[in-house]
Amino acid sequence: MLIPELIDKFIDYLRSNRGYSEHTIRNYQIDLRQFQEFLPGGEGSGEKALAAQEPESVDFRVIREYLGHLHGGYKKTTIARKLSAIRSFFYFLEKRGLGKDNPAADIPTPKLGKYIPAYLPVDEMFRLLDGPDREKPLGMRDLAILEVLYSCGIRVSELAGLNNSSIDFDQRLVKVLGKGNKERIVPIGQYAVRAIKNYMEATFSLRKRTGGDTQESPLFINFRGGRLSTRSIARMIKKYEIAQGLMTEITPHGLRHTFATHLLDGGADLRSVQELLGHASLSTTQKYTHVSLDRLMAVYDKSHPRK
Repeated sequence: MLIPELIDKFIDYLRSNRGYSEHTIRNYQIDLRQFQEFLPGGEGSGEKALAAQEPESVDFRVIREYLGHLHGGYKKTTIARKLSAIRSFFYFLEKRGLGKDNPAADIPTPKLGKYIPAYLPVDEMFRLLDGPDREKPLGMRDLAILEVLYSCGIRVSELAGLNNSSIDFDQRLVKVLGKGNKERIVPIGQYAVRAIKNYMEATFSLRKRTGGDTQESPLFINFRGGRLSTRSIARMIKKYEIAQGLMTEITPHGLRHTFATHLLDGGADLRSVQELLGHASLSTTQKYTHVSLDRLMAVYDKSHPRK
């Protein structure tokens, strides 16, 4: 089999066996097709071109040349992602006897710069929460969204996927469907619970009229009663950021960073924050420790007699 067919096989495997989101699968597909087109004869025909499209024709030199070709046109994070896709693809072929070995196995990932996530200080977070108009259904919805993102630290895709049945108001728990269709339960604060209740009461007639009052109907809806998109949520947050004159640019993911940072500053341990965020690896959560360390250094410099 040639590489184009094998890519199709790999994508089918990701879709049916790994439970990846369509967004992730699309990225794999784009990255692998781009690599396939780079190979000699990637867009051609004939015996020579076909031979170059056999997995045995790809060695570590070809992959290194491809990464060099990408350098300058893409960020290091993007190049690292593309290399990861190639590495996963050839690992898949190796495991199924469709290729001899993995030519990308020993190629080092580009060294990435230290990533410090953007987050809001507590006072700016509270200013953002003061933005929505609590007297109007739209403002009640926006406040409920902001409260849930800050209270639970969930991803914007997870928030958009919440249904009416996702919230246990008595236990103050939220059932979240995360990456790879993994389900987790996270606590939710009383301010967020109150905001959701007010929002659901204010939109009761709309939900009734559009059939959105069942347990499996979307929790956060647009003016037509349909599920609110992640893009609409991002636009809404940007609107309040500008209206409230915040010093920090913030995104839905930035509110997730804010949640984690404030927990750590309040004394939460890293393992607990990892569980709440739904991170598979503790190393993913460790990027949030920068703030706590910065605070510790400030206290040390201010207080120690022999700093």
